[in-house]
Amino acid sequence: QVQLVESGGGLVQAGGSLSLSCAASGRSINTYSMGWFRQAPGKEREFVARISWSGGTKFYADSVKGRFTISRDNAKNTVYLQMNSLKPEDTAVYYCAAGPHWPQYEFWGQGTQVTVSS
Repeated sequence: QVQLVESGGGLVQAGGSLSLSCAASGRSINTYSMGWFRQAPGKEREFVARISWSGGTKFYADSVKGRFTISRDNAKNTVYLQMNSLKPEDTAVYYCAAGPHWPQYEFWGQGTQVTVSS
């Protein structure tokens, strides 16, 4: 079992930045694909970004490409999401997920709220 805990969410003005962290415990995530997803009020959860176990491969949703950066530190069992140039439409609960490979993410965190004001 892998437990995931997100942190770093908050309220920020449009154009600002936030850095999210996802700390894993229970077992090492160094062989897992890791991803970030988000869910806005009244909408379905959507993919944001993912990173391979080595960190060598990254994919982003078109809506965040060029603004968000996913990274990982396997020694710290942690995954990060740097979010720049935030927009009000980025407002959502952001979830971290882990799995043996995309798209089989079987472990999920509880989420952290990101609110971007205009």
